[in-house]
Amino acid sequence: MVLTVPAAFSQWTMQKSGVTASLRGIENVGGGVAWASGSGGTVLRTLNGGKVWQKCAVPPGGEKLDFRGVQAFDAKTAVVMSSGPGDASRIYKTVDGCKSWKLVLTNPDKDGFFDAIQIDKPAGKRPDPLHASGALIGDPVDGKFVVFETQDGGATWTRRAEGKKGGCKIEALEAKPKEALFAASNSSLKSYGPQPYLLFVTGGAVSRLVYTDVFSVVGAVCHVSTYSVALPMAHSGDGAGAFAVATSPRIEKFGGSSYPYKVMVVGGDYEKPDETAGTSVMLTPTKLSPLKVVEKVETPLHGYRSAVGYQAKMDAWIAVGPNGTDVSTDDGKNWQALRPAAGDAADADKGWNALSLPFVVGSKGRIGVLRDGAVVAK
Repeated sequence: MVLTVPAAFSQWTMQKSGVTASLRGIENVGGGVAWASGSGGTVLRTLNGGKVWQKCAVPPGGEKLDFRGVQAFDAKTAVVMSSGPGDASRIYKTVDGCKSWKLVLTNPDKDGFFDAIQIDKPAGKRPDPLHASGALIGDPVDGKFVVFETQDGGATWTRRAEGKKGGCKIEALEAKPKEALFAASNSSLKSYGPQPYLLFVTGGAVSRLVYTDVFSVVGAVCHVSTYSVALPMAHSGDGAGAFAVATSPRIEKFGGSSYPYKVMVVGGDYEKPDETAGTSVMLTPTKLSPLKVVEKVETPLHGYRSAVGYQAKMDAWIAVGPNGTDVSTDDGKNWQALRPAAGDAADADKGWNALSLPFVVGSKGRIGVLRDGAVVAK
């Protein structure tokens, strides 16, 4: 496929957020409803597709917190996650359109750090605010990744512990030396199903895609094993590796378990944002492995990317970062930079942290929405 960018259009229409916070959380609910979150206790909500962004009440005690993750159900119900050392990592939930918030979890580990939160979103369905399952993941504590799970839409959270549960063995999520997660865009984790099973990406000294394999034994649902794939991502230091993972809606059956058909991973070295090596990889099921690197990148991303999303209408992947925006219509084999058009701000393609298409958010309160007709694949 050849990608063309019409000269009359750029990719993002800039919106007015009314804030100057660094925004790293964004969740498009649909029907014009979206939520965003960021530094300084900032939470925003729109009910009309971003024409107006409302600043929400600051969660209690959250004035100095950095809300790097948001998961929303509708116009009234949402969950936000702050990232920070120890008890600066928290989860709050609102059920009244962010007029008020309830603190539902504070990180119990003084050496812990929450990185990402995800609520399961079955294809074509909105998550149930009362019964949706989900998970959050944090940096390793005592050599093991920290996972909390919810079965009630984020109202309560239970730590996932190794051992036996209902007669099933649950393996610990062991971390490699100097391996960690990144909280750059709330995109390092995906969770699926009521169990849920997890898929996440790491960086630091090594870069991996890790997922838990889930199946039933005599009616009991078990987390029985953990599988990982080494990723050919930059891992030159603490700030390099895989930062974000996104999946296409299609699910494949493999050995009795279900896996996303396409998995895109992006990242790089955020301290060297213009370096292009080791910035993306595509994985998909094969006859020998449920998730395997299958394509070699020919035209790489134009630098470090902190977030990626799948655009079903174009069958395209869009990746964003501090120095630009890229799109691929051949599953990451080739990436093309999208540039601002005449009349747009010179930096309309830059300064981005996270996306939930069609929305994108970034530094200094930046919010954009993907412009119709901005990208044409043919």
